[in-house]
Amino acid sequence: MKKTITLIIGFIIFQTGFAQEQPIRLSLQEAIDYALENNRSAINAARDIDAAKKQKWETTATGLPQIDASINYTNNIKQQFDAVDFDQDGVVDFGAKQAMNPSITLNQLLFDGSYIVGLQSAKVFLEISENAKTKTDLEVRKAVIDAYGNVLLANESVEILKRNVAVLEKNLFETEKIFQNGLEEEESVEQLQITLSGLKSNLNRTERLQHIALQMLNINLGIDVYNDTILTDTLETLTDKNINLDILNTETNVENNIDYKIANNDKVSKELLVKLEQSKALPTLSAYINGAYVGNSNEFSYFDKDQRWIGTSAFGVTLSIPIFSSGMRSASTQRAKINLEKAETDLTETEQRIKLEIASAKSDYQFAIEDYDNKRQNLSLAERIETKNQTKFFEGIGSSFELRQAQTQLYSAQQELLQAMLDVINSKAALETVLNTPIK
Repeated sequence: MKKTITLIIGFIIFQTGFAQEQPIRLSLQEAIDYALENNRSAINAARDIDAAKKQKWETTATGLPQIDASINYTNNIKQQFDAVDFDQDGVVDFGAKQAMNPSITLNQLLFDGSYIVGLQSAKVFLEISENAKTKTDLEVRKAVIDAYGNVLLANESVEILKRNVAVLEKNLFETEKIFQNGLEEEESVEQLQITLSGLKSNLNRTERLQHIALQMLNINLGIDVYNDTILTDTLETLTDKNINLDILNTETNVENNIDYKIANNDKVSKELLVKLEQSKALPTLSAYINGAYVGNSNEFSYFDKDQRWIGTSAFGVTLSIPIFSSGMRSASTQRAKINLEKAETDLTETEQRIKLEIASAKSDYQFAIEDYDNKRQNLSLAERIETKNQTKFFEGIGSSFELRQAQTQLYSAQQELLQAMLDVINSKAALETVLNTPIK
């Protein structure tokens, strides 16, 4: 029996561990969608919206009927005077040792200028939270694109470096044989050894960066940092998808930018603060209705059937009129107006900055596309040059120095093309972010 239980527990643990180690296969769009649901910053931004909705209702409820109940019990350990029987009927009406007073009160706010402003502020606060969520989603989307592209860049770099190492090891082997036969100088072997050593070192470094890039992607996705995530898109396919010159002709509407919306929210909130300070000069009106019972007794008999209770009720209205504050309200209002002027200036500054950011993002994206085309042509030329120099070297009409230069140029062109691909993807994401028009 014990053996069976042990096997079952072991199987459960194995299945749990296996399930946790299952790799996730994601395209770039799937990674973005996954992150918008699971990224920790996105989750907290959604919670902020929920909290803002609760705060909105909290503010609204302050102007709705409020009902409070209370029970007041008093035990006069030492009475100030003796009990008096006013009616000569044996009922103690005054000066009892113990007293209990249960009551219930309904309060209703009838008019308060600050309450009206509070309702408007709660609505604006909810809008601020929603805009903050939009900004967070845009940032998460861009971060995922950057991280996804960095992983692809690392993967491609590792594969290219491995191929280059394999080719160079073959060249070195052949050159060593030629040298051993006395048909090549030792310097040629040494040149290839230097190049190979640099390649292997670069490969080792890139493999380490490959793991770090994947871990960074996992963090942005909102999953365990050591999770085995498999990327189904390639750098080349994503580059082709992200070459879209039509976006350069997109109308520049600053008001769509999320930073502009947030700055405008700040201006509106400052306007409401001015109204709030001004509303403090208005009267407030509230009403209440109260019902209570009073029970007096020399003993604790309040749960007895024959306990006598005297009922009371009252209705009242309170009108509060601000008259003189020694200039405090005026100073508060002026201070709020100064903060509003600052918010208006900040909004203008934000508008101008966004226009510059849009123009800069369009320029960067156009340059990235042009640079990508240029780097493709350069790589094609570098491959042809390296091939010619290899042929010349092994035919004995080219030097090892020329071959090494051609190889170094090829390796540089390969990395530059990969970086140009990544720049196209990232600059497109940056442009979409500043335009607030993410395109799938």
